[in-house]
Amino acid sequence: MEAALLGLFMVSACSMTALLQLSSSPLRQAIPAAFLRRAVTGAAMGLTAIALIYSPWGQRSGAHMNPSVTLSFYRLGMIRGSDATLYIIGQFVGAVIGVLLAGFILRGILARPEIRFAGTHPGATGIWVALVAEFLISFLMMSMVLHVSNHVQLSRYTGVIAGILVATYIAFEAPYSGMSMNPARSFASAVPSGIWMDLWIYILAPPVGMLVAAEMYVHLRPDSPVKCCKVYHNPNKRCTFCGMNGDLHE
Repeated sequence: MEAALLGLFMVSACSMTALLQLSSSPLRQAIPAAFLRRAVTGAAMGLTAIALIYSPWGQRSGAHMNPSVTLSFYRLGMIRGSDATLYIIGQFVGAVIGVLLAGFILRGILARPEIRFAGTHPGATGIWVALVAEFLISFLMMSMVLHVSNHVQLSRYTGVIAGILVATYIAFEAPYSGMSMNPARSFASAVPSGIWMDLWIYILAPPVGMLVAAEMYVHLRPDSPVKCCKVYHNPNKRCTFCGMNGDLHE
């Protein structure tokens, strides 16, 4: 399920990038402003994230869709090492399959220079700004997930807020790092494109940012332990991770 979720996310990401960045695309020509194109892309990807998180499979797996999220919940003791390992393998495999599937559907479009398989690359401000930016957006995302998902009244909205953050990051942060926040996502685009030069940024910064967020949550809220490793904990279904039926008071 984790593989399928991230694979579908990558199909959406590649498709939206092609629609809005391909020079011959009617949508690209209709929206000449780069910021507006990023805003449209962000809205589409935010909605994609929300749909996947609240989908039946997303509710079952927890919709991590990101090795950094899985590592953070492993650090917090909410997922076993064997399960975390399988999750991460599934995420990388699913992301690669998603990009390859999008490439098959879109034929040679993804290989075009302006698309480059929807890869994430540092902007004009350079690699160190990209590194810091990736750390910050990852830190903020995981901080939100931990604080909101463990709030009794707000937990049901964690996926919605995550989608809003994805949309915001793409619109405003993408010019600095390409907005990855996900090692598997960047790796998947690098496989068919063969562009590996700056991949270390996206392998390093997101997990470090999210692990720091997890550490800060533990120290700032020692009396509020994390209840579950799912992004959306459905109150109507028994959880395979924490065993609860969704009630954060249990």
